[in-house]
Amino acid sequence: MDKKTALYDTHVKYGGRMVPFAGWLLPVQYETGVIAEHMAVRTKCGLFDVSHMGEILCEGNSSLENLNWLLTNDFTNMYEGRARYSPMCSEEGGVVDDLLVYKMEENRYFIVVNAANKDKDFAWMKAHEKPGTVFTDVSDNFAQLALQGPRAREILSRLTGMQSIPQKYYTCIKTGVVAGIPCIVSKTGYTGEDGYELYTDPSKAAELWEALMDAGKNDGLVPCGLGARDTLRLEAAMPLYGHEMDDTVTPLEAGLDFAVKMEKPDFIGKEALVRKGPPERTRIGLVAYGRGIMRERERVYAGNDEAGWTTSGTYAPYLKKAVAMALVKKSSLQAAEFTVDVRGTRIPAHSVPLPFYKHA
Repeated sequence: MDKKTALYDTHVKYGGRMVPFAGWLLPVQYETGVIAEHMAVRTKCGLFDVSHMGEILCEGNSSLENLNWLLTNDFTNMYEGRARYSPMCSEEGGVVDDLLVYKMEENRYFIVVNAANKDKDFAWMKAHEKPGTVFTDVSDNFAQLALQGPRAREILSRLTGMQSIPQKYYTCIKTGVVAGIPCIVSKTGYTGEDGYELYTDPSKAAELWEALMDAGKNDGLVPCGLGARDTLRLEAAMPLYGHEMDDTVTPLEAGLDFAVKMEKPDFIGKEALVRKGPPERTRIGLVAYGRGIMRERERVYAGNDEAGWTTSGTYAPYLKKAVAMALVKKSSLQAAEFTVDVRGTRIPAHSVPLPFYKHA
């Protein structure tokens, strides 16, 4: 049976159309629709319930050593309150998941994982737990709200002081208070906009949601669902597990080189990545000419040769273009033009640098 977040009744109250997703019942959109929600985040502000995400604590004297072995990024030089993105690889070099790690204090890390992978990730971490480290699933202790858009800071500042608002991207305030409610407040997001993610006790989630909506009522703040979350992240070319990466795709093929520190002495999957050598596939951005919307898992051709497949695709509401990310052979990158097989029709497309959209 699908679970409900602490905000289920609030979504129903606001007219959310509830659908099953990753074992949860979540709003795919509200009455205004996906495009209106998308545009609100790009130009004003949107509020998301992301309480379905998983949270795992990593604690103990060997926690740093354990993280550096478990994950491809390097956490050695992190200071308290800093967040860092990383893939987590299998021994074969494929991606088990991608996640976010916060250093809360010395020997204590807060890890945020994808909802659909939470149980798998936790089992993987426990299976690779070193003596002196303990991984604990604390997902039930947190609800997570994401306030995203150019007016997010202004709205949040009406409910808290500057001491609870992180100033730098990928940092957090561990003991923030918003609308009188204790929160972890991080300057992070999955939309390509400035914004914040707030972690709080599930019993306070509805109260926090209402406080944020009230504070943003004159700034165009709207509730947003899964539909807009996906179009926003795709427009910003943010990878999604199960699309741009999975256990058959390495982080190097997915274009996540910045988070793979091959100079580290060792991590799970490093030997396989070295053995594979330079990747023969790469993630690219495609923009379609004329009519036709590219979707996921559609074949991509360079001339008459099959080059790969699309990993995600949609109509980008802000850019007003049909865009897709694709995993293709590097040897195809010399092609002047690609085509994508959309339901039996070859749609011409050209490759563009990622991200498609980047805020000013």
